[in-house]
Amino acid sequence: MAFSAFFRGRESGTYIIKDEPARQRLVLMPRLGVISRFEDADQPRSEHLQVDRPNRYLPGAMLFFENGYAGLDYFGQWFSDLSDLDASPETRGAARAAAITTEAAAIGEVARIWADSGSVDPSDQYYVFFDSHDVDDDRAERAELLQLIEFLGLERADAPTGAAGGEVWVVTDPRLDAECARWS
Repeated sequence: MAFSAFFRGRESGTYIIKDEPARQRLVLMPRLGVISRFEDADQPRSEHLQVDRPNRYLPGAMLFFENGYAGLDYFGQWFSDLSDLDASPETRGAARAAAITTEAAAIGEVARIWADSGSVDPSDQYYVFFDSHDVDDDRAERAELLQLIEFLGLERADAPTGAAGGEVWVVTDPRLDAECARWS
């Protein structure tokens, strides 16, 4: 709560949150639209996330406060090279999808995307991804999702008349049911 009040009341280009005992830090860069996470353990690692919506910084910080570096594992598309964030959202999404090589990992990632922006239609026949989102929203995750749907052999459905242009409808699948239930 204290950080939330601090963050909302300031205009800064960079915020650094450190967990000295764990040798981890989170760097929020609202002006650049980036969140970076670092772990300076035996095998140092760093990853970077392009932030498309300003309301993603506080949840990212809260996840870091709760579970450190690993708490952000499912927060979005992390890249080890900061320059990868300069690529188009579609290229970033395709690269993320290409890095997923097992069915279990693909199902987990599809469920994560669904949990972040999806719903189940009232008939319980479809998973709706990017519910009520425009086609220009979440472009990287949409590109990733479309490739993962193909990789998994999931069946897409046409969105009904009146649905938002960015929605992706997928026929329910037993492989997704259990994983999505875990995320809801």
